[in-house]
Amino acid sequence: MRGLRDKGVLIAGAGRGLGRAAAERLLEEGARVFICAIEADEVAATVAELRALGQIDGIACDVSQAADVEQLISAALAALGGIDVLCNNAGIAWEEPFLEITPAHWDQIMAVNLRGMFLVGQAVARHMVARGRGGAIVNMASKNGIDAEVKYSHYNASKGGVVLLTKTMALELGQYGIRVNALCPGYIVTPMSQAIDPPAFVEHYAKTYIPLGRVGRMDEVAAAYAFLASDEASFISGTTLLVDGGHLAQ
Repeated sequence: MRGLRDKGVLIAGAGRGLGRAAAERLLEEGARVFICAIEADEVAATVAELRALGQIDGIACDVSQAADVEQLISAALAALGGIDVLCNNAGIAWEEPFLEITPAHWDQIMAVNLRGMFLVGQAVARHMVARGRGGAIVNMASKNGIDAEVKYSHYNASKGGVVLLTKTMALELGQYGIRVNALCPGYIVTPMSQAIDPPAFVEHYAKTYIPLGRVGRMDEVAAAYAFLASDEASFISGTTLLVDGGHLAQ
């Protein structure tokens, strides 16, 4: 991808899964990367595993807490010198029928998936505006933010919020040369999805609902992250990019 070499990239929620895959891909593109995750041991493991690919460091951070986010931005700036790209990836999910969701569970999903997206996105955008060099922000939404799925009403609502947050950020930040887009993956095999669904369900789901006949891989989402962050996407802002094997086309 053009325009990623030597860029300073912050990836929130990169201890494992899609965030870790994005870190690996962006390092391969020559970017300098700083990551966070809520678990310090996951951050340390990812940094150790990927350090051979290039410059990477990170800290533990709860993105739902403003004080943690402030520390994250300070640490990222100290390591990178400036943030050119944000991959706003932190998120959680679990299956739960609508009638059984407690207020505490609702608040937990919203705190990470939507409040955290806002806090990190706003903090990085403020830095980018003050720096005066533009930038790219890629928010992690989901196919579920466009097309609902049963037993995920709290998750669906949070990702729908991310989609409209992204569009509004793009409208307000475009004047500063900051592009803002959202990734909307469909069914991707990740540690989180594997913890929720047994293999037999995944195989049936792919054959029944996904035109390509298979579920997605983490590296395929990482490639989309790299594209939206790169100069190849220099006139793309305020949109959602589906990475779902054709699922939503049905």
